[in-house]
Amino acid sequence: MEFPKVLCLGLGESPAALVAPLLASGWDALPAADLVSGRRIQKQQPVQVGVLILKNFPAERLGEVEAFLRLSSRVEWVGVFQNEALASPILRELVLSYFFDYQTQPVNWRELDLMLGRALRRAQLRGRDEAILQAAGCMGMVGNSTAIARLQQQIRKVAATDAPVLIGGESGSGKELAARAIHQCSRRATGPFIDVNCGAIAPALIHSELFGHERGAFTGATAGKQGFIEAANGGTIFLDEIADLPFELQTNLLRFLQERTIHRVGSTRSLPVDARVVAASHVDLAEAVAAGRFREDLFYRLNVLPITVPPLRERLSDVPVLAQFFLQRCKTGQHGRVEGFSRQAEAAMMSHDWPGNVRELCNRVQRATVMTDQRLITPLDLGLIMASGPVGIGLDAVRTMAERDAIARTLGRVGRNITRAARELGVSRMTLYRLMDKHGLVPGGE
Repeated sequence: MEFPKVLCLGLGESPAALVAPLLASGWDALPAADLVSGRRIQKQQPVQVGVLILKNFPAERLGEVEAFLRLSSRVEWVGVFQNEALASPILRELVLSYFFDYQTQPVNWRELDLMLGRALRRAQLRGRDEAILQAAGCMGMVGNSTAIARLQQQIRKVAATDAPVLIGGESGSGKELAARAIHQCSRRATGPFIDVNCGAIAPALIHSELFGHERGAFTGATAGKQGFIEAANGGTIFLDEIADLPFELQTNLLRFLQERTIHRVGSTRSLPVDARVVAASHVDLAEAVAAGRFREDLFYRLNVLPITVPPLRERLSDVPVLAQFFLQRCKTGQHGRVEGFSRQAEAAMMSHDWPGNVRELCNRVQRATVMTDQRLITPLDLGLIMASGPVGIGLDAVRTMAERDAIARTLGRVGRNITRAARELGVSRMTLYRLMDKHGLVPGGE
């Protein structure tokens, strides 16, 4: 039978004293006497939990410990500290940011065994979430809803040809991601992918930016320049927000689609270019044609293979895994205090209609990871309390959110002093501890 591994790292005290009791409790204890040894063990062995002992360790060296813990974000740490050492605000911040739990010396072996067991279960749950995220990343698209599966099927089909593709969909839904997936699934995957936002280039420059120019073609043209279309030779050019392309330049693009050649500004020479065109717009191009804002012949040239990226409200089942994906991406390179989303936050996200689509979800998660001071992100952190409301997530959920918010605010106001917080909230210390555990709030100092 293989026992779960636990890294025993001692700084200021030998970790050897931990090994025998942990082995007796069913742990495969791996001792390390310094940070270098700890890193080496982590590289050699898949460790999910660790015990860090600090005894008479200089406060000025805690920065080295933080750097080590930041690189050990996949390990759930349990700390063993001297009681007086916790008077250091730096150490307390480390505990809040990187540790699953801690105890003070002398070691309570039964309690340490229980702490490690809970830490291991948390690490296993987190590993399961990471596996789901890795499996969900087909074509760079996170999610396994029916709508996303249908889009991926369409992408595979259109990627097999060189015909133009027109991608429709609301702003922020992921049209550029779909265009990149088409390129990566095509025979042109080894060629360049040139992304051009037609609405982000000044009208006076867009002609030369798309088609290039020769030296002396206009004031300031001191050298010839390759345009975006020419740069995409052998690959794909993605023309985002194609509806913003000036009407007069639509003729030039139509000519390229018909003849597969371009003329640089200031040149009479035709240049053959082998580039596939993928265009996108959140505007209904058929309506733009009817209004006289878009050329009908160009519309039909582009609309050979139309696909539509679904809005997030039509793939709500993907919201939790998308949110977790963005959270992991936002946490990269930062300290690991934020672990996930509270049940109330998940309910609020599922009830929101996401008018800004995936981009809005990404922005809200990014804001929440910066603004929250808790391990679990709340609806308040996401800015979704007003959006959700009592009707959206139910009266019980609203009461729970209000309770958590009151506790969190009180703890922050009293410097996380449990005794003072319990007095202000009108509950006992034990009740407050129970409520904090219920809401995923981390205890602080007394």
